[in-house]
Amino acid sequence: METLISDRQIWDDFKKGDSYALSYIYYQNIQLLYRYGKKFSNDNDLVKDTIQDLFLDMIRIRSTLGVNDNIKYYLIVSFRHKLFRKLRKQINLEKITGLIDPEAQITYSVEQEMMDREEFTYRDKQVQKGLKELSSKQREILFYRYTCDFDYDQICGIMSLKYDSARKLVCRALKSLKECLSEEDIFLSCISFFIKRFRK
Repeated sequence: METLISDRQIWDDFKKGDSYALSYIYYQNIQLLYRYGKKFSNDNDLVKDTIQDLFLDMIRIRSTLGVNDNIKYYLIVSFRHKLFRKLRKQINLEKITGLIDPEAQITYSVEQEMMDREEFTYRDKQVQKGLKELSSKQREILFYRYTCDFDYDQICGIMSLKYDSARKLVCRALKSLKECLSEEDIFLSCISFFIKRFRK
């Protein structure tokens, strides 16, 4: 029976310079990071460059990196920080007083996955309807909770939220979806969509 390698073991091997570990980390997470980046920016080159910068920096400082039991969480946090820094430079925050943070400009377009298909089912249309009623913050936190399977402490670390605030935000997002999606099976399909989409 094949034994699954833990994140800690893969990370330790990566820190030691093992090429298989770097390849494993990259190919297990590249699509997730790309699609995640697209939630914040439609600039494909910017997202790809940020991913490249993230891995180059990881390679450069890997011998100094600490223990890591959740590689996906580390990548999401690090990538988000790098991407936001680039977005702030793009919109020249230092010269524009009061400009809103990139966080507030998120367009979480998971429904684009359905729009790219040629045909829509009734259920697809209802899911789209429900998702459009969510705020950017609600869409983002559902992504972390159901797609990335992060716990509330991890979500709080990413979004700079208090624990109770994070739980309330998820509850309100789910309540909003339930109100928009009157049929229970469609609501469950919407949650399933969040869970399955982008997960590796």
